[in-house]
Amino acid sequence: MQLKNFTNELQWRGMIHDVMPDTDTHLMEQMRSAYVGFDPTADSLHIGNLVPIMLLSFYQRCGHRPIALVGGATGMIGDPSGKSSERNLLDEKTLRHNQECVREQLSRFLDFTSGVENQAVMVNNYDWMKDFSFLDFIRDVGKHIPVNYMMAKDSVKSRLTGENAEGMSFTEFTYQLVQGFDFLHLFRAHDCTLQMGGSDQWGNITTGTELIRRMDSGKGYALTCPLITKSDGSKFGKSEGGNVWLDSKRTSPYKFYQYWLNTSDDDAEKYIKIFTFLDKATIDSLVAEHKEAPYKYMLQKRLGKEVTTTVHGEEAYQNAAKASEVLFSKTASDDIRKLDEATFLDIFDGVPMVELEMGLISNGLDIIGALAEKTGFLKSNSEARRALKENSISVNMSKVREGYTITSDDLINNTFILLERGKKSKFILRIV
Repeated sequence: MQLKNFTNELQWRGMIHDVMPDTDTHLMEQMRSAYVGFDPTADSLHIGNLVPIMLLSFYQRCGHRPIALVGGATGMIGDPSGKSSERNLLDEKTLRHNQECVREQLSRFLDFTSGVENQAVMVNNYDWMKDFSFLDFIRDVGKHIPVNYMMAKDSVKSRLTGENAEGMSFTEFTYQLVQGFDFLHLFRAHDCTLQMGGSDQWGNITTGTELIRRMDSGKGYALTCPLITKSDGSKFGKSEGGNVWLDSKRTSPYKFYQYWLNTSDDDAEKYIKIFTFLDKATIDSLVAEHKEAPYKYMLQKRLGKEVTTTVHGEEAYQNAAKASEVLFSKTASDDIRKLDEATFLDIFDGVPMVELEMGLISNGLDIIGALAEKTGFLKSNSEARRALKENSISVNMSKVREGYTITSDDLINNTFILLERGKKSKFILRIV
């Protein structure tokens, strides 16, 4: 595979924060191996992990071999970088399960199986750390890195001297040594010469390059990406419900797509460079078109399409896109009936709901009873009649008049009925 200029690719995408001198020259000489570490403390990655994932994916597309390191050993310690307190420690069984889940998600971005020369590799640092005794480690590795070198790292200083400094345990203090040894091990076992990560990882990464220099008289390289933020100052990767996960059981494809659809114009212009594989000409064209008609949300829609398709597949994207248009389409009353239960509940998340027995519907439920007496959606029968006379009541997004009877034919997925008064007031009947 012909090599492409990896650092140039990252540069125009805005994905370089720091890079060690001569990294570009090193990478253009021949195929090289580089690694990124992933925290295995959950059985799913989230979109906050997408930046390092994309680093590896662009790396492989430029002709190099990516190595995804799952931190089974370091996950038992806890990385102090950017943290104000220690994390929970996990047992080996849980970490192994999480590793398999992470591999499956990474396989949507990386080629682990085709047999090409630069096929991706997954490793777990627990495999080479589990039999490394404490005495052996401090004798063979620890003696090569002075304490004053370790103390000078920002990740350590911020924990020891920050405004809310709580100090740090010896366990966390040694984290950079363990991560540094990972780099040394991969340098020896896989000829890995580059480690990449977020800008908060620079200190840990350079400890690895220092170990390679001091212990093997070798040369390691470092590259970091800026930490991604949102234009309003809030944290990227978070929604009202917390993390936006790559696992569809934790975050549905609809909500995943909505996250990207709801990004600001400024963020969409930045994110489409980082989180998609679209080339520069295509992105420049999209940005120009979007600026001519920002009300069409072309950037957000294309961003959502590309990322959702990569993570969840074409079918899931199509369903999420259709669901997003349901509330605004001219055929809403037909489209809403095509939604699966999970997507229906996602769209109307937070809408008040009441359960009614199937018998009420089977025998036919008068619209006034459905609005007031049986549900409490409206306060009284008289209010229900006024609303019906105002033509403001809809059943499953179709206007209805007084005298309308709700039957089993109105059920969405044999379970739900959506009542609306005007555009803003909604209520769901769940038939059991």
